[in-house]
Amino acid sequence: MTHPETDGVTLREALTRLAPWWRLHDQYRRRLILGVVLMMLTACSALGLLAVSGWFITASALTGAALAAGAGMTLDVYTPGSGIRLFAVSRTVSRYLERLYNHDTILRLLASLRGTAFAALVTMDPARVAARRSSDWLNRLTADIDTLDALYLRLAAPPLMALGLIAVLVALVAVWLPTTAAWLAGFLVLGWAWLTLGQARWGLVASRRRVTTLESLRSALMETLRGQAELEAYTALGSARQRLDEIETRLLRDQWRLAVITAIGNGLASLVIGLSWLLLLASAMQGMMDERLTPAVMVMLPLAAMALSEGLAGLPAAFTQAGATLGAAERLNELSSATRPLEGRHTLASGAVQVQIQQVSWRYPGAWFEALDEVTLEITPGTQMAICGASGSGKSTLAALLTGQTRLQSGSITLNGQPIDACSPESLAHAVGCLTQQVELLDASLADNLRLGARQASDEDVWQELEAVDLAEWVAQLPQGLATRVGEGGRQVSGGQARRLGLARLVLTDPGLLILDEPFSGLDARTAQRMAQRLEGWFKARTVIYLLHEHDLASPRPGTQSITRVWRLKD
Repeated sequence: MTHPETDGVTLREALTRLAPWWRLHDQYRRRLILGVVLMMLTACSALGLLAVSGWFITASALTGAALAAGAGMTLDVYTPGSGIRLFAVSRTVSRYLERLYNHDTILRLLASLRGTAFAALVTMDPARVAARRSSDWLNRLTADIDTLDALYLRLAAPPLMALGLIAVLVALVAVWLPTTAAWLAGFLVLGWAWLTLGQARWGLVASRRRVTTLESLRSALMETLRGQAELEAYTALGSARQRLDEIETRLLRDQWRLAVITAIGNGLASLVIGLSWLLLLASAMQGMMDERLTPAVMVMLPLAAMALSEGLAGLPAAFTQAGATLGAAERLNELSSATRPLEGRHTLASGAVQVQIQQVSWRYPGAWFEALDEVTLEITPGTQMAICGASGSGKSTLAALLTGQTRLQSGSITLNGQPIDACSPESLAHAVGCLTQQVELLDASLADNLRLGARQASDEDVWQELEAVDLAEWVAQLPQGLATRVGEGGRQVSGGQARRLGLARLVLTDPGLLILDEPFSGLDARTAQRMAQRLEGWFKARTVIYLLHEHDLASPRPGTQSITRVWRLKD
């Protein structure tokens, strides 16, 4: 992707980058079109109200003056009076309905956009996910998606409504002043082009950069708050604050520039409306002198031009910030382009899984060395083996490949004779279970966390697995039992309890291949031994891979006595 400060973006390039998100808008096409119609009805009602009011006030004044002078004259006050009431009511009602309807549409659209972005994120290669901070991905799902609401609400519907309003005004003027209408149309279209495309181009760099800077500010602020104790202990808090000040200075500089551009755009919008008013006033006065127009029509046409503010006044502010929407779309496109296609269709039978790994090599983006280098390994069904290696030798990478979270770069992996890429994601999720060193618990009850992968598990099943991991007595003593919430990130439970809850959750899913990364770390020897004995029968019916730093078959650590084979990864 090109850098916004150094490379320009053509209109075609911008439309290409926004195209994926326009396609998502397409599913709400009817609602979006109806929203524009409601906006158009509001603007036309304002134009009709000003035009009829100007005509009626002038006609009433002239009729009163004629009657005062003794001349005979009549005026139908009921028809224009009804028209004024009609336009006043329709303007109020249509504006209310437009705001209510369009914002409801946008909320539905944002939900779809956020769902699409989240679906792309969860299918992304873990290596790509780990390459950025969690706050960056959160920013994609929140701030960037919210910024995309401008795509319709500010960048599509308002300019279309403004063009429609210009067309109605020009058509009205053409009834009495055809030549003036042609000049007015050309002038207003040029003004519309500048207030949209011109403002967008002028504010493109600053608005795109502002969103990126704002993202950097959020990330830096979160890092500073989380690491405040360490920063203060190492007397580095001052430098962190200085970094935040520098980011804020850049942000304020861009915001000031955008404010100036918007102010100039607002001034130009007022100038376009004012010059249109003067053009119509001068032409109408000339027409009245030529007896082509009545005095009431002469006043009506310039007043109608004042309704242009309904369509043009909001364009500069919206299009000056168009670069922010473009930047958000570009970052979300990066997220979508990094997803892995889920094309697998084969399923895996229940029971122990046979694993064959042939010449598998894998390197993380930007890494100097391979995480795995031509690994070849065969594991027969029902085997309990340990894969050993030092930190960084590739154990976690191998686990990610076996669970399908990471795609192969070279070599092959087959499960029960089926290439892992050909297995459906649902089949892999049910057949392969992995207990990582970092167990993720949701801010929900113990029961909800345990049933995360087995929604149909009964309370009896849950208690049975809690007994297997030596937690049943502890849960039974809790005032709310299984309904006890574990807190955000599992903060209400200890690290050892979290790992045992993770193991119980894994057992409930009943996979045929288990990958256990240091399953008994953080546990005392007696607890580890009790857990291993209770799970021994269940493990024997499955293929179990232990990821350990070291294992001695002659003198195994507590809980690992059932391991019958050891295979070591090269450092």
